[in-house]
Amino acid sequence: MDQLQSLDSMEGLVLVEETATPRGFARLPKGDLIYAVYPGLLVAATIGLASTWLATRYDAPVMLFALLLGMAFHFLHEDGRCLAGIEFASRTVLRIGVALLGVRITLDQLAGLGTAPVVIVLGGVATTIFLGWAFARALKLHPTFGVLSGGAVAICGASAALAIASVLPKSSRLEADTILTVVLVTAFSTVAMVIYPIFAESFGMSYATAGIFLGGTIHDVAQVVGAGYTISDETGEIATYVKLLRVAMLLPVVFIIAAVVSATQGPVGETRVQIPYFLIGFAVLVLVNSTGTIPEDIRVLTADASRWFLVTAIAALGMKTSLRQVFAVGWKPIGLVAVETGWIFVFVIAGIYFLA
Repeated sequence: MDQLQSLDSMEGLVLVEETATPRGFARLPKGDLIYAVYPGLLVAATIGLASTWLATRYDAPVMLFALLLGMAFHFLHEDGRCLAGIEFASRTVLRIGVALLGVRITLDQLAGLGTAPVVIVLGGVATTIFLGWAFARALKLHPTFGVLSGGAVAICGASAALAIASVLPKSSRLEADTILTVVLVTAFSTVAMVIYPIFAESFGMSYATAGIFLGGTIHDVAQVVGAGYTISDETGEIATYVKLLRVAMLLPVVFIIAAVVSATQGPVGETRVQIPYFLIGFAVLVLVNSTGTIPEDIRVLTADASRWFLVTAIAALGMKTSLRQVFAVGWKPIGLVAVETGWIFVFVIAGIYFLA
């Protein structure tokens, strides 16, 4: 499973080669880590700055520029010296940015959305995972791949795939299926980040409705944030909230899958799954911001920092994206993930129409 560390957009940190840490870095706190990540992190931040300039110059979405420019520098993700920093930016920097988004949201804003997002998320997660399992069997793929891909599409992309894999029976097939799930779901999520905002605007969705749509359909947290803020700040905030509702489903889903596997095949894997710290941080900041105790200048500064973190993370995500890996697999796995993606798209649209 070590190969997954370089593919997952939310977990861990990759250090692909051991190099001696220069004396100047060694004297710093966490000097080894700083030395390992600074080249790739600096590249991601530079692409983020260039994207911000282009977005200002041409009045276009900064997140889209960051993604596309990052993809142009994908070759750096294959370079040992930059890899650790790119992974760090696409995971840790992303998590910090998402957590800090809490200062832009209050409980009053969330209450205004009603219960519709919760109902849509619950239904979407349950039905997408079941659909993945059923269609995998219909396509004569191993059901494990259906559960992994369905969970990844329904919840939070690569992170969900890794968490679910930890409670499934271990085999060489499981490792291959997990790697394939990470590659395909990341690719589909990246395409959705570009296409879905265009769809939302073409059909005249309000900012709030577009936020529910994007947060409920796109697979990975990073792409949800990127797509939401492509439309507006309000859309980005609501999309993030809805997406984090889906992330919160990871814990119960993993425990349910573990219970089913244990009942049918005996206990396997590790069933202890922690709630992501960035989700806790986001919730805490929403609560604090709702009290009105955060000074306005601090709130604005924190919100700006969040935006910079997210632009940098999206640039890193672009550098990680390899379309060549996607087209190297057969049509059945691609078809299954496409069906799952299409299902949650239709389910969320229907939910918005009937509930929101």
